Amino acid sequence: MAIDVNFPNIKPSSRSFTPGTYPQTEFVAQNGAKTVLRYGDKQVDAKLTLNFTNILDSQAFEILENYRQVNSEYNFVSFNKDSGLTGISGDGRLPSDNSLGNLAAYFAAEPLGLRYRYDGPPTVTSVRPNRSNVQCKFVACLDGD
Repeated sequence: MAIDVNFPNIKPSSRSFTPGTYPQTEFVAQNGAKTVLRYGDKQVDAKLTLNFTNILDSQAFEILENYRQVNSEYNFVSFNKDSGLTGISGDGRLPSDNSLGNLAAYFAAEPLGLRYRYDGPPTVTSVRPNRSNVQCKFVACLDGD
């Protein structure tokens, strides 16, 4: 059974987020009429990219170790206000009325029923002695376990 592995407490220099799409199939007739078959009410495949600039090599190692821990057993990555969500308003949890009341909750994706996995290995670039740039890409999955 897959578990959540916390991402290291390293503040990203920048992040980009693309909300997921709703799984659906479109059928287009020869006359142009379109029918859409939607397979649920949950977004899937949200993308999150975290960039870390000029971090210590020891921090880059923490990220690589997290990648190994997550993928050796095909687990999930979780974020909190001290890791990938640092600097975003909110704490990554839903407000009491279950609305997505803050950006951190939206990025965390867990309130949406999604859980993150790595979308490939992190890219590490050495920029000078004991300093590296790291880029991590994640995809949010609607997992059935």
